[in-house]
Amino acid sequence: MTINPMKSDKTYDVTKSDDQWRAELSPQEYQVLRQAGTERPFSSPYETDETVGVYRCRGCGSELFRSEHKFDAHCGWPAFYTPLAADRVELIEDRSMFTTRTEVRCATCGSHLGHVFSGEGYPTPTNDRYCINGVSLTLEPVDG
Repeated sequence: MTINPMKSDKTYDVTKSDDQWRAELSPQEYQVLRQAGTERPFSSPYETDETVGVYRCRGCGSELFRSEHKFDAHCGWPAFYTPLAADRVELIEDRSMFTTRTEVRCATCGSHLGHVFSGEGYPTPTNDRYCINGVSLTLEPVDG
């Protein structure tokens, strides 16, 4: 697996070989989900999409976030104030980029989703901002 080596020892329910991941994902998806990359800011239509629905992991299809927990943080990436449930994501200390951050991964397949930041003063119930790469997600609309 090519995800950040300094991270989790967890065994994931969905495991695939590197060749399988490369065959199933586009080069950009692979770079973000499997190599902990970051998509360009303001490149995801999900950042401002107002569709009511469920955001799933692009790697395995697990439900991760809901549209009612999404907010416009004007940060360049889709932002959520909480995951669908705490067990849907894995939070890991990330000491790359000359700082300490909290990486967010899919708890089912270990794919990199983005980072979570706390205490930034957004008017949300949790004061957390799950800053998630749009390329890590798919959106399943639901009838309102």
